[in-house]
Amino acid sequence: MKVSQIEYKRYTIEEGRVAFEAFKTAVNEAKCAADVAAAREEFMKKVEEYSEAASLSNCRFTLDTRSEFYQGEVDYYDQVGPLFAQIFTEYSKLMLTTPFRSELEELLGSRRFRFYEIAEKSFSDAVIDDMQQENAVVTEYSKFMSELVFEYDGEKLPLSVLRGKLNDSDREVRRKTALAIGEGLSKVGKELDEYYDRLVKIRDRMAKKMGYKNFIELGYYRMNRVDYNADMIAKFRDNVRECLVPCIEKIKAGVAEDLGIDKIAFYDEGVYVNGDTPKPKLDKDGIFEAAQQMYDAMSSDIGDFMRSMVEAEAFDVVARDGKWGGGYCTQFPREQQPFILANFNETSDDIDVMTHEFGHAYAAHNCFRFGDHELGVGGMETAECHSMSMEFLCWPGMDRFFAEPDKYKYSHLCSALSFIPYGVMVDEFQHIAYEHPEYTPEERKAAWRELEAKYRPYMSYEGLPYLCEGTRWQYQMHIYESPFYYIDYCLAQTVSLWFLKMSREDYQKALDKYVEFSRAGGTKSFGALTDTAGIPSPFEDGSLASLADECVAIADQLKKNI
Repeated sequence: MKVSQIEYKRYTIEEGRVAFEAFKTAVNEAKCAADVAAAREEFMKKVEEYSEAASLSNCRFTLDTRSEFYQGEVDYYDQVGPLFAQIFTEYSKLMLTTPFRSELEELLGSRRFRFYEIAEKSFSDAVIDDMQQENAVVTEYSKFMSELVFEYDGEKLPLSVLRGKLNDSDREVRRKTALAIGEGLSKVGKELDEYYDRLVKIRDRMAKKMGYKNFIELGYYRMNRVDYNADMIAKFRDNVRECLVPCIEKIKAGVAEDLGIDKIAFYDEGVYVNGDTPKPKLDKDGIFEAAQQMYDAMSSDIGDFMRSMVEAEAFDVVARDGKWGGGYCTQFPREQQPFILANFNETSDDIDVMTHEFGHAYAAHNCFRFGDHELGVGGMETAECHSMSMEFLCWPGMDRFFAEPDKYKYSHLCSALSFIPYGVMVDEFQHIAYEHPEYTPEERKAAWRELEAKYRPYMSYEGLPYLCEGTRWQYQMHIYESPFYYIDYCLAQTVSLWFLKMSREDYQKALDKYVEFSRAGGTKSFGALTDTAGIPSPFEDGSLASLADECVAIADQLKKNI
């Protein structure tokens, strides 16, 4: 079935309550653990119906945010989402308190019970109204950003297209692009500040109603984090600053020398080679054809999955007005069908998003076949390992997309390494914002400027009105929509770089380990997954220093071929 043919039907809160009451009755009347497990299985089918309806409505809304019908459906789920969370919390309590719990842990695995405990800590009836307000503001912000256009050389461009010009080989084009972004943001800066201020205050209010000091602890629970905590993340950030930032400063100094400039400007951040920046030699159709050949060469299983995605028309990659400006992979569990949204802009980003989101889709495919819907593909850090590692495992196929594949690989590697300090900067900014919900917009901007100096000391915003004020974060949509998500990209990036190292030593072994990692999904902890793959944990002392050395060695090898 093609994705466009999937029938949408609203799943109502009334249906959800009926399903839960049936589950509750069955649990209360259960004679053994098997009875509870059977009741849970039936309830999970209803959860899948809800998940699919919510996912499908959001997907079709992001494809055209001007659709009044799907705007209404998204608004509906914004309102009833907290009520479904209330149902799931009650479900979790029943699973935790049933007299057959010990037998169920043996039967279903103990890991899911840790998530049931988290569910109780992340929800309260007292914050339902606040959750509904939060959802509504996030949807309003997403719509606002998707419909935002920027003026560039007489054209009006969505941000997703304009940002592609930041990778142009012509430095003047990049500078003009940065100026256009700054000018466009300045026109709506007040609105962007107000959106974030509203969200921070709503989230802080929820946390305090639930007895937390601030939103940070609640935010971690809402991310279902059971394998690491804020203290471990703080240590990781410190290690990034101490081990990776000096390494990246050296890389950037070399880039500046190659480009013949004194200092890296904001608009030079995505450039790592002199001359033409790596761009695909193919159009959209050519990219898909080459991707199919690449995945066929990887393995018949991966190739067949790619073919099934294309046949289902499970990609939408053309940028257009009214389309949500980011990229994502979602899934429709009843059809066991992943779906990828992207916005191609004729840069190397098109290949990155093709390989990245396909990694997510392949993990979802494996979860449908080998995993458990409730545990899913794992925590967000695990999910991002699937996508980011797939990017690097696709390196042997880059000659299909680029005339100078080593130039792309060098840029890709340096970009991945440089991303980690940016990502932890985003994370620390959010910790500051939620530790100080009283901050004014100017105080938040000042905090961002301090973090830039801490994590990207090589970069200058000189001559860039508005952006120089500490506003880069205003178009990082995760900060608004998914608090504390961004650090998962950083943890996953370290894992992906170790997979790269492994693949250059023994590609088949690395691919086999990756497939094993992907198939395990949420059934194992993040630490257990990295251990099984033979990869150092990002939290392990010395792992980032060692990673930096390995990446520099690979980069040096690639640079010799450019």
